[in-house]
Amino acid sequence: MSVKIPENIFREYDIRGVADTDLASPVINEIAKGFGTWLATRGVQKTVIGGDVRFSTARIRECFTDGLLETGIDVVDIGIVTTPILYWSLYHLNLEGGVMITGSHNPKDMNGLKLVYEKATIWGKEIQDLRRIVTGGDFIKPGKRGQLTRSDIGDAYVDMLTSKIKDSIGVNSDKLLVAYDCGNGTAGLYFSKFLSKLGVGGLPLFEERDGNFPNHHPDPQKRENLQDLISLVKDRRADVGIAFDGDADRIGVVDERGEVIWADRLMALYWDEILEKHPGADVLVEVKCSLALYEEAERMGGNPIFCQGGHSVLKAKMREIGALFGGEYSGHMFFADEYYGFDDPFYAAARLFRIMARNHPKKLSEIIQHIPEYPATQESRIACPDDKKFSLIENVKKKLEGIYPLITCDGVRIVYPDGWGIIRASNTQPVVTTRCEGRTSEALERIAADVKKRILDEGMPDFEWEY
Repeated sequence: MSVKIPENIFREYDIRGVADTDLASPVINEIAKGFGTWLATRGVQKTVIGGDVRFSTARIRECFTDGLLETGIDVVDIGIVTTPILYWSLYHLNLEGGVMITGSHNPKDMNGLKLVYEKATIWGKEIQDLRRIVTGGDFIKPGKRGQLTRSDIGDAYVDMLTSKIKDSIGVNSDKLLVAYDCGNGTAGLYFSKFLSKLGVGGLPLFEERDGNFPNHHPDPQKRENLQDLISLVKDRRADVGIAFDGDADRIGVVDERGEVIWADRLMALYWDEILEKHPGADVLVEVKCSLALYEEAERMGGNPIFCQGGHSVLKAKMREIGALFGGEYSGHMFFADEYYGFDDPFYAAARLFRIMARNHPKKLSEIIQHIPEYPATQESRIACPDDKKFSLIENVKKKLEGIYPLITCDGVRIVYPDGWGIIRASNTQPVVTTRCEGRTSEALERIAADVKKRILDEGMPDFEWEY
């Protein structure tokens, strides 16, 4: 009996859907045979597989492994890991194929597959090529079944991280006290070990693995998910608070006062350090990011370039131009100056510790105060069917041409005289996203009203801005 494959699960950067329906076991087995076929045609005979803490992940990992073995691909199962550990395993084990099973920051009933080839996640056309193999059912039929082995590389990963950063942090690392929120995800398995190796004091929150995510949703770029961390930082007088998402590939930061440092200002702080060593370097600025990042890059002698969001796209752009660092407003941070270039919030946290240690006894709020914090909304997500969201953006774009300067590498970023607003179609969900920033509160109010009107004029439901 043929298996009906829901084609909507093949997204721009990964495969994702409702675990028990969209990603039912027969569907997973077919996708795995398709990926095994896709890898085999590129000469790959061995791959690594890992997964997060969601309740559906063990089933999906087992089914996906079986499908790969059916196509003759050997599989190394590294168990429950962070997504960065999966990425690093390709270097450590000298492999070219990988599969990470994770729902990332999505609701607990969701799950997904991040597929890796040649040490980069496949996306766009490659995922659609895979979709055609899966829906066509034309799978490779090898002479023998692949072999399964298991490997625990968590401690080796922590040792590698420590070797990359410890010596450069300096003598003040033992003066740091870090509160950290693992969100009941995979970070809880490894971050305390890393802090211990660095000699940094830690105050943990929600280290216990729990696929129900009982304390809060594991998205560190939402203020409501940081309230427990903020309280811990303030109550225990920690120097900084660090938060992770479910598969620990994104970072959230609060300073010693409990104030959130959003990812775009954090990127500007990282660029201060990097541009001191590499003046004139290209600075990728994701279109959802603050003017402060663009301006700080210019001030430090960098060459800021607006670019499309999406972790796979941004990493590909970094490789294309040889960028030293990149990041997303969602909290993905990609260091290629002293690291591998994939998104790793443990390493990003350590780079922040290094900046803090070198500026001791200044507090984090003092270290970052030179980077402006302009009034801005948080990102709003408005439900919009997949078959309508891109045409909506095109309609908005046409109506704006000749009225304001536009940046159109990803949706439309409207450049007002005193701020900006962006409207873009999500590449991973049936939503349109929007965000605004103004140089003053009055400018933000005016810009937000204009952007909202343009969205509502396209027949979208009313919504409220979050700040």
